[in-house]
Amino acid sequence: MGRMAAAGATHPGKVRPQNEDGLLVNPELGLFAVADGMGGHKAGEVASALTLETILAFITSAAQGDDQTWPFGVESTLDAAGNQLRTAVKLANRRVFNESESHEQYTGMGTTVAAVLGKLCLATVCAVGDSRVYLIAEAGIQCLTRDDTWVENLLTQVPGLDRELLATHPMRHVLTSVIGAQNDVDVTVTSHELMKGERVVLCTDGVHGALADVEIGAIVRRAKSVQAAADELIEAALSADGRDNLTAVVVELPR
Repeated sequence: MGRMAAAGATHPGKVRPQNEDGLLVNPELGLFAVADGMGGHKAGEVASALTLETILAFITSAAQGDDQTWPFGVESTLDAAGNQLRTAVKLANRRVFNESESHEQYTGMGTTVAAVLGKLCLATVCAVGDSRVYLIAEAGIQCLTRDDTWVENLLTQVPGLDRELLATHPMRHVLTSVIGAQNDVDVTVTSHELMKGERVVLCTDGVHGALADVEIGAIVRRAKSVQAAADELIEAALSADGRDNLTAVVVELPR
């Protein structure tokens, strides 16, 4: 099977003076990620950049067969790709946290991240914060990640609670976990089989907060290429809202 096709697009939006989002597109490694930074004095931009840089460095080292250290141990329920991605994200968290602790201008900085490591027909997926990963097939769209938000935590604790009742709650956007907030972070990793022609979307909340899932699915399915899909997601989210930074990466298995 050939290399995955992938492309990304990002935009600062209509309101914010700078773009604190970041993206990573590396088809050779099968590594893709988006990050949405936060913090004053451009610290959000630093946090997202450090996170993507650290993830890329660790996965590159693993792909080259370099001796690996596993400072967070090996999770027996995960395969090699799962442990690599878990460790890469945890290393990124520690790096952002240490930078935040060491430099006053970076105090309190953090970032979300959503990452995919693709090997053959298997996508290893993880996310921290509220950036998301979607699987889009002809049959529909499926979100492969769970937001680390107050709303999602409440819905887990109170089964049967109507999601619509929380749609306008003032705490609906409060994040319960981000990269860099603490010295360690919980990382949930899942694996998903992919079929030829299916597309995977990684996006920050500037995109999925402006567009319904069905809209994201429709845009990506009808786009002629992964680059067109990424560009059209950004354009549609800008038209619908645009108050936040916006980033999308679209990945496709060869047909």
